[in-house]
Amino acid sequence: MRTLDFEVLQQALNWCENGETPWLCTIVHSAGSAPRPLGSMLCSLNSGLQAGSVSGGCVEEDLLERLQNGEFDHKSNHVIEYGVSAEQNERLGLPCGGRLHLLLQRLKKEDESWLAGILQALEERRCIERKLDIATGETMLNYTDHFTPLLANDAQLRQCFGPRMRMLLVGAGQLSQSLAELALAMDYEVIVTDTRKNALSQWEGPEVPLLQGMPDDIVREQACDKFSIVITLTHDPRIDDMALMEALTTDAWYVGALGSIRTTEKRVERLAQLDLTPAQIARLHAPVGLDIGSKTPIEIAVAIMAQLTQLRRRSASQ
Repeated sequence: MRTLDFEVLQQALNWCENGETPWLCTIVHSAGSAPRPLGSMLCSLNSGLQAGSVSGGCVEEDLLERLQNGEFDHKSNHVIEYGVSAEQNERLGLPCGGRLHLLLQRLKKEDESWLAGILQALEERRCIERKLDIATGETMLNYTDHFTPLLANDAQLRQCFGPRMRMLLVGAGQLSQSLAELALAMDYEVIVTDTRKNALSQWEGPEVPLLQGMPDDIVREQACDKFSIVITLTHDPRIDDMALMEALTTDAWYVGALGSIRTTEKRVERLAQLDLTPAQIARLHAPVGLDIGSKTPIEIAVAIMAQLTQLRRRSASQ
């Protein structure tokens, strides 16, 4: 269960170790309606083999064709632009006047070190920043406490990589199954835990790790860092409260609990009696998800994913 960035960089490293010289293409600027976010990467060989994506559709086809035709000098890094004219937008399928700037970097044997360094950091669930001198191709790595936005100019690229967000769902019911489906589609890592063996045995959701055990132990072992999300969904306070009591004392980025406003009020009272501080209890998102009037499991799952998306976008822009 790894990020798309991990898969692209791992493939790039594999090709370099096998004596290939792949192109690493990164979106360093976008304007208007772009099909892929800033920092998205594609790695490609001249043969057309690729990993990752910078747009899909005609833009990618045009880029790969230009790489295969040897249009770019292998000794230099290049910044190319798509969407410079209405004709190009129409031909390549960029919506709403979108514009992309792509940095093309030819990787060589000496790039293996920084590629391996980023992969190791991601395996360790740490943030790391890549600083590229565009003129020379020299790359430096620095660990960082927080994920930082991509910065690029004519001289330098600074790109941060962080681990995949891990979502621990406490309770293996129907809502967990719907939520797991959506979360996986949105590139979250998902783990499901339940104290009840029969609940886990009846799981009909996607293929994810199913862990039986005490919820506080599972939180401590699997979802306690700042890239973790813990959501309790059992409706059983004996299970949910144990998970919340642990999660609210960790560095977990998001802690949420299913339940009505009345249920939440009672839960807050219980947590206060368990020696959690007001600041720790205030971290709890409950009732979990955006208030969109959701009733069915899939609607509640949509509300939860919408809230997570909203919070992540807000934090990225600060």
